[in-house]
Amino acid sequence: MPNLEAFKNYALEYDQWFESHETEYALELKAIRKLLPKDGNGIEIGAGTGRFTSALGISLGVEPSESMRNIAISRGVNVVSGTAESLPVGDGVYDYALLVTADCFFEEPELAFKEVYRVLKAEGLIIVGLIDKDSTLGKIYEEKKNESKFYKDANFHSVDEIQKKLVKTKFGKIKYVQAILPADINKNDKTEVKPGYGDGSFVVMRAQKQDTLPDA
Repeated sequence: MPNLEAFKNYALEYDQWFESHETEYALELKAIRKLLPKDGNGIEIGAGTGRFTSALGISLGVEPSESMRNIAISRGVNVVSGTAESLPVGDGVYDYALLVTADCFFEEPELAFKEVYRVLKAEGLIIVGLIDKDSTLGKIYEEKKNESKFYKDANFHSVDEIQKKLVKTKFGKIKYVQAILPADINKNDKTEVKPGYGDGSFVVMRAQKQDTLPDA
C-alpha cells in the first residue's frame, strides 16, 4: 500500500510531474500503446490522477487515494476507490488490466496479480509498466527513495522479478517493450521505444491469462 498521506497532501505535485517531464510521459505512453489492446473493456489499477487512464481511453480506474481520484475525476476519468489486492469488481469482467508504476507500492504483488487474474476474461491480458530496478533510473530511485515523499516506502522490482510473479500467478506468453528515457541516453544514442528490456528504464510487460500454469 502506498503512503496515502503523501498522496493525499501532495496529489497535485505528483500530477504536475507529468507537466515537467513531457518527454518521459510521452515515451511511457508510446511504450504502453505498443502492447495495449486496440479495443476491449479495460481497467487501470492504481490509476493515480488518471493521466494514463484518460490518455489511453480506459473504461475504469481503481485508486485508493481520494485526492488522486478527485484529480482523475476532473480529467473525466471513471474512477472508484479500491486497492489492487482487493478489487471492487466482479469476476471475468475485463479484457485487459493496466498497471503503471504501481507494482512498487504493492505489499503482496502476487496477491495483486491473482486479483487481476480473477477480474480478467478468459485469455485476458495484464499490462504492467514499471521502472526496472536494474536500470539507470531504477538505481537512482532506489538510492534516493528515502528523500522522496512518494517512494519512501516503495519496493522496486526488476523485470525478472515481475516476470516470475506473473508466471506463478498463471500468466504466460509474456512480451516486452522498453522506453529509452533521457536518464538512459548516456549509453544509448537517443530516446526511443523498442522491443525487449535491459536498455531502457521504463519497461512494459504484457502477459495472457492461462487456464493452467505455463511451462517454466
